[in-house]
Amino acid sequence: MDKIIDLTNCDTEPIHIPGQIQSHGFLIAIDENHIVRFHSENISEYLPNLPANLLGRPISDIQPIIGRNEPPDFIQQLINFGRGNKTFDQTNPFNTDIQGIPFYLIIAAAGPFYLLEFEPVKSDMQTDIQRMIGRTLTEMLTDRDLGNLLKNSASQVKQVINYDRVMIYRFAEDGHGEVVAESKNDDLPSWMGLHYPASDIPKQARELYKLNLTRLIADVNTTTSKIVATKETAENPLDLTYSQLRAVSPIHIQYLKNMGVESSFSISLIYKKELWGLIACHNYSPRFIDYRSRDSAKLIGQILSSALEFRQDEANQVLQDKLKANVDSLSRTMLKSNSIEDALTNHDVTILDAVTASGAVLAFENSMISLGKTLKQEDLQELVNWIITDVPDTFYYTNELPAVYPGAAKFKDTASGIMVLTLSKELSEYIIWFKPEHVENITWAGNPDKPAELQDGVMKISPRHSFEAWSQQVSGKSEPWNDEDIKSAIRLKTEVTYAINQKAGAIRTLNEKLKQAYEELDTFSFTISHDLKNPLSTIKGYSQILTRDKSLEPKTQEVLSKITGKVDKMNSMINEVLEYSRIGRADFESVEIDVETIINDHIRDLKMAYEADHLKVTLGKLPVVKGEPMMLSQVFANLLSNAIKYSMPSGKPEIHIEGHDNETEIVFSIKDNGVGIDIKQLPKVFELFKRMDNVQDIEGTGVGLAIVKRIVEKHQGKIWVDSELGKGSTFFVSFKK
Repeated sequence: MDKIIDLTNCDTEPIHIPGQIQSHGFLIAIDENHIVRFHSENISEYLPNLPANLLGRPISDIQPIIGRNEPPDFIQQLINFGRGNKTFDQTNPFNTDIQGIPFYLIIAAAGPFYLLEFEPVKSDMQTDIQRMIGRTLTEMLTDRDLGNLLKNSASQVKQVINYDRVMIYRFAEDGHGEVVAESKNDDLPSWMGLHYPASDIPKQARELYKLNLTRLIADVNTTTSKIVATKETAENPLDLTYSQLRAVSPIHIQYLKNMGVESSFSISLIYKKELWGLIACHNYSPRFIDYRSRDSAKLIGQILSSALEFRQDEANQVLQDKLKANVDSLSRTMLKSNSIEDALTNHDVTILDAVTASGAVLAFENSMISLGKTLKQEDLQELVNWIITDVPDTFYYTNELPAVYPGAAKFKDTASGIMVLTLSKELSEYIIWFKPEHVENITWAGNPDKPAELQDGVMKISPRHSFEAWSQQVSGKSEPWNDEDIKSAIRLKTEVTYAINQKAGAIRTLNEKLKQAYEELDTFSFTISHDLKNPLSTIKGYSQILTRDKSLEPKTQEVLSKITGKVDKMNSMINEVLEYSRIGRADFESVEIDVETIINDHIRDLKMAYEADHLKVTLGKLPVVKGEPMMLSQVFANLLSNAIKYSMPSGKPEIHIEGHDNETEIVFSIKDNGVGIDIKQLPKVFELFKRMDNVQDIEGTGVGLAIVKRIVEKHQGKIWVDSELGKGSTFFVSFKK
């Protein structure tokens, strides 16, 4: 019989519930009634006068032995204080003693339980981290260059904690890591530049590093202590996500032993709430660092994380400003020029300057214009044919084109990466940008393919034994497209579409299709109005009649109530689709509109509708514009409603509205601090019935923004959005003066 090879045991290992702790301290877990529900087996080593099994006993029975100089209910007081503040940061660590020996008590929440962890105050550290921390941070931040910042940081951390080796380890998008800075003892070989496969620090471990920012393994050779539990609680192992003593995966322990490492300490580096990397510290002998020293070291990681974010944001802002200026220039040129393609390809600033690319092609009005380093004509036509048949999205990018389009292998040196902006699918009109192949020689710390070993009849991955440099050449990939490129390309599409709509007139073949679409939409509108609304009214009527029957079960009444609610929602969607259809045909006469009055009226009504008394609204200057009052009122109503609705989950919703008056147009911005939009979904925001993945549980139909876009374009204006997931959104609407 063939043996099963399980190659996923690293990624599926439940490391947050190991059922044991490191033995340099002990753990007690109590429930909300302060009853002991779990404790580590080694508790008798620290509290020898107590029974071996403390399960089911109140913590008050144990407190006098733990802290003889403390009030009799000091643990309950600490928990109540932390619960009131929703954090135990202010009390951790609490200085106490056990039989006259100083100990730290560290408290953390673990689901319905509270972890009480006791660690020795005595440390192997010879220096006072807290005294050194100020000078250390100053030394770290002396250089603005990112590489020097990381190098300084590794050097300073080594001086503070004096481990044999301190590395700064950066994660790539695929989860593998690279040593990007190092400070070590002179007798150790350098690991600078070595790459480590993602399986070395699997996904669930990376998630824990985001939650618990420091991790100490004091001695890989000690025996761990099991956690004992009652029969009732044993079925659900104790969650040790926020534990300081949590035992380490046996796979990782063996991994460290294979490296000759006997103690390790890590500090998480966070960038925009994601794990950027680690300060990884290795010692070739056992080493224990007390909680206060670890907490001070955590501050180093937090300061470095902030510095990384500042440096990266600074670089992003420089690129953003440059690309924005280039798109603004292209927009002005398009509006002045009689030819869109001339404006985009034949001036000082071209489409090649809208993103960071080595080449670009404009496929427009049956011609192709190439800029920079691009493909031969026949290769380009084959690529466009592939885009037409295999790329359904109106915005697409990849940095490994040969992997998804085999035909690209022959021109990978020119186009291993492409970004495609669809101007018109029907007319096969595109803007395509190219990035060349970036051949990379990656040096791995040993063969990244982990060996499999037979364990209990199953082949499982085991930690590799060799860490000698193992080289691999990666080809067929370009440098990745960054967020600023993506935002700039999306904004360029808005500008090009606007310019085309201004200039197209009767020469665009789209007009006939649009006329046909309007006729079909009229027919469709009549059908849904007549054929759907009547039966829906009947369903609602029958449901309401049935709800009056008092003999029906409460569950049945609830179902009938849900039916009525769903009918109302469907009616609302039908009305919105009809409104969307009507806007396209409506004629209007422009008048001056007081935007400030409209916005104040909507804010007042929406606050009541969403019960948002805690909403903070700030208004800047709001110029008068010309347009159809009812339509523009609908624009601001939709945008303000979305801003409020999607910022409510933040707990402290804030929106800011203002307008800017420049030479040719008036631009309004509506900014919120809500859930934000994934950058990959930005191109679909204004499409009919499109709702973003992260707002599926918030009420909506996906029609409102499509209506807004249609009204704005009816007024010969533009609408676009800038957003970041978890950081909120800013919608911009511009109208010609």
